[in-house]
Amino acid sequence: MFHVKHKGENMKARTVLIWTIVLALAALALGLILEPRFADPMAIHWNERGEADGYGSRFMGLWFLPLMTIGLTLLLLGIPQIDPLKKNIFKFRKEYNTFILLFVIFFFYLHVISLLFNLGLRFNMFALMIPAFGVFFYYIGVMMEKAKRNYFIGIRTPWTLADDEVWAETHRVGAKGFKISGVLTLVGVVFPSIAIWAMMAPLLAVSVFTVVYSYVAYRRKHPNMNGNEK
Repeated sequence: MFHVKHKGENMKARTVLIWTIVLALAALALGLILEPRFADPMAIHWNERGEADGYGSRFMGLWFLPLMTIGLTLLLLGIPQIDPLKKNIFKFRKEYNTFILLFVIFFFYLHVISLLFNLGLRFNMFALMIPAFGVFFYYIGVMMEKAKRNYFIGIRTPWTLADDEVWAETHRVGAKGFKISGVLTLVGVVFPSIAIWAMMAPLLAVSVFTVVYSYVAYRRKHPNMNGNEK
């Protein structure tokens, strides 16, 4: 039974890899087809008002993001094979594979709107990024609800890594925090003037709070033990 389940999970990983290849090839094809229409340098960075404020070579504008996405996706797909706690990753492999696929779609979307901007279409770039960030943050919360203790994915502090119950408790709290961050990020669509704060402030707050919470949860469970002891 374990073998069949493991095989099924590998099939899902291959599906993610196939979609990664398809979207990467689509991104590269767009670059090849449209390359003559792009200026050199190209806009590659935008400020919080959605205005281009950084430029790079045509290579950076056309190829860097797709190639980086391929490299990072291969790394993400390889993590379950090298983590000493790989058996725990396979317990939430469905959610993890979905995260990888959303990661690929997220960067493909950013690449496409970047190309559209460089073709001469004028719009608030940051306003178009906000929904993508909101969905991405929200799904991180979904994945955290299912995540089991491992060395690569999730809220990895000395205290969560030392205790499964502390890991689970911290990730329940963190999951809610990231979901709230995702929803609050979408406030920036309605109020563009505070978009950067609506996105970054909750994310920073959740990141700091969960680290502190993991320590408090560990000390509550182990009141007479040092933080590095089991």
